[in-house]
Amino acid sequence: MKRILAVLTALLMALMLTVPAMAEEENRFADWNPDAPALKALIEYVESVTDESSPDYIPPVDRIATFDMDGTLCAELNPTYLEYYLLAWRILKDPSYEPDAEMLEFGRMLRDHALDKSFPDHMDMLHATHAAKAYAGMTLTQFQDFVTNRLVQEADGFEGMTYANTFYTPMIEVVEYLQENDFKVFVCSGSDRFLCRTYIEGVLDIPYEQIIGMDVAVEATNQGDTDGLDYVYTSEDNIIRTDRLLIKNLKMNKVAQIVKEIGRQPVLSFGNSGGDVSMHNYTIFNNRYKSAAFMLIADNEEQDYGSAEKVQPLKEKWEASGYYVISMRDDFRTIYGDEVKKTGTFHWLEDLAEERVPAEEPAAEEAADSDVQYVLYLGTNDKDTNTPVFTEAEAMEQARAILLRNFGGYTIQEARGGWIDGGKEYQEYTLVISLSDTTPEKVHAAADELISVFRQSSVLIQENPTKTEFYAGK
Repeated sequence: MKRILAVLTALLMALMLTVPAMAEEENRFADWNPDAPALKALIEYVESVTDESSPDYIPPVDRIATFDMDGTLCAELNPTYLEYYLLAWRILKDPSYEPDAEMLEFGRMLRDHALDKSFPDHMDMLHATHAAKAYAGMTLTQFQDFVTNRLVQEADGFEGMTYANTFYTPMIEVVEYLQENDFKVFVCSGSDRFLCRTYIEGVLDIPYEQIIGMDVAVEATNQGDTDGLDYVYTSEDNIIRTDRLLIKNLKMNKVAQIVKEIGRQPVLSFGNSGGDVSMHNYTIFNNRYKSAAFMLIADNEEQDYGSAEKVQPLKEKWEASGYYVISMRDDFRTIYGDEVKKTGTFHWLEDLAEERVPAEEPAAEEAADSDVQYVLYLGTNDKDTNTPVFTEAEAMEQARAILLRNFGGYTIQEARGGWIDGGKEYQEYTLVISLSDTTPEKVHAAADELISVFRQSSVLIQENPTKTEFYAGK
């Protein structure tokens, strides 16, 4: 009898320990279906590698998990990538940006082909190079503000959700679960690094230094073409984006970036497309630790814009590659939260319908019109010492950089000025800058920058009424 009571007591104690553990697990993964095979595999993996008595134990310093962003942590089908939407808005709608003809053509293509996804080949690189140019000259704060202003808008194709909230809540639970178990989580995305930082902030507790993405070169405001080894950052500088694309972070480039920026081989990898295959394989091949890779498939047609038929071949392919497959239809209880509803309709074309004519391409009926030409006379001697601030070549480059950031075009002529003061003759290298098709406000803004950089007391500005004609021959 005592033996029976002892056994019953032991079973009761085990049950008391198991029930809270099960309840805790269910609460942690409330947005998953409890019988999801991929979730079960992940939990078993984490329990194994965090158990110090297990042969699969991984020290916390080596618990590295990498996540793709679009389509893995957040939406990419409403109706297209967030970074495509932002660039289309920048080109077609942003009143602070004047696209040239080539950029405007690309923006129209983005708008017109997003709904049916009939983009041209190599769209990833086409987007990357145009995005680098479209955001060039913006400070990091200006770019962050631009992104934030779009994120607060209602997500197209849904109700009850802004773009800022288009994260998959089940995957947020996965990130938090891994962090609770001493995994260091990195985002390794094909999207712009600075976009990812702004998008993720406040949603996931991932610091900026653990976010890897597409990169453009940055430089100091007044650096111009001066090499970084020859330029000294000053109190008058800020950091601005340039149009120089450094890397599109897809495929093997993801592996290269992980090697350089993390320095440790991941043991977990999460993705959703062919762009993540190299990252997955780098994680699971030749790893001294037990490792695993997970692929999400967009097969939920009720809550999102996936296609079960389209992704079935991918499911089979990913499983054959040794990856665990996460089905957004079968494994997720909800994708964005119970309050979010798919509408099935998009306002994409309507929202991006307004277009602008680029400054350097006046409409045909405006080919000949009254205009004002602004001529700026910029001295290059320091206002206090009367000595040149830059060499003549440097002065030209500094002026050119400022004008490119402020205007679509300009003309610079070199001149020599001289005067006598106190019986002494002074010489000054002077730049004569001609500007057309602009406004007094833009001219004064550029003049403020020129005065500061060239240490002038003023810039002489002439306004000359003109009549311009863009003549292309008979």
